Amino acid sequence: MQSERNGDPTPGDPPAADLHVHTTASDGVLTVPELADAARDGGVDVVAVTDHDRVHPDLNAPVQTLDGVTVIRGIELRVDAGDQRLDLLGYGLEATGAIETVTSRIQRDRKRRGAEIVSRVEERLDVDLDVALEDGIGRPTIARAIEASDAPYDFEEAFEDLIGNGRPCYVERWVPSFSAGADVLRESCAVVALAHPFRYPDPESALERARELDAVERFYPYSGSSAQREDRAHLDRVAADADLLVTGGSDAHDRTLGVAGPPSTEFDAFDARLSDV
Repeated sequence: MQSERNGDPTPGDPPAADLHVHTTASDGVLTVPELADAARDGGVDVVAVTDHDRVHPDLNAPVQTLDGVTVIRGIELRVDAGDQRLDLLGYGLEATGAIETVTSRIQRDRKRRGAEIVSRVEERLDVDLDVALEDGIGRPTIARAIEASDAPYDFEEAFEDLIGNGRPCYVERWVPSFSAGADVLRESCAVVALAHPFRYPDPESALERARELDAVERFYPYSGSSAQREDRAHLDRVAADADLLVTGGSDAHDRTLGVAGPPSTEFDAFDARLSDV
């Protein structure tokens, strides 16, 4: 069904916010000055900037208004849960010393890893990639560089054949443990959520870990094999049993916002929690 694919299970009830957006501070293409127009184009007036493993350097408050759009400062932090790696979303982020320590270590390792992936790709394909090894670098940045090079790969093929998990140019990176990452986010953020539970190899195990958090991302634009594993009824049972907020967003790495997000009733509960802290 169209309503399930775009992350909104109730046609006619559009997202009230997009709570999962990436920018040029990690591996997205949106800049902060472009956020407001992109949000309006997507039909939302609240967005959360959740760059990978990084506090956006150009956002100076947990919540602020930019050109009429409410922007929530957040983060997407990858953690090791033992059986699999998960992504946690932190919202209403205060730039504490603890989050700075963790993200600084991750960014140093991201640059090391990025340099090694680039070297492997260049050697394998005999091409030169135009990649800046700076904070926020991720595999999508490298995939775009591969697509722009003389290599016979587009963005998706770069992941599938070269830099995806287990592929010949893949390099592992350091991430904090689930408990350490969750503790740092609890200290610095008003709300901590499990991101996109049906994208993991074991969604049920991921949802069990969500019980230790404040929220779970329910509204999300799943596709392919992830969509086939969706069990929203099970997610709803876990959320109700553990008293979790339900969030959502487009996970935009491009300029298209508002593809998915919580409807107004769910967003109002999230906003109340954000405002209480």
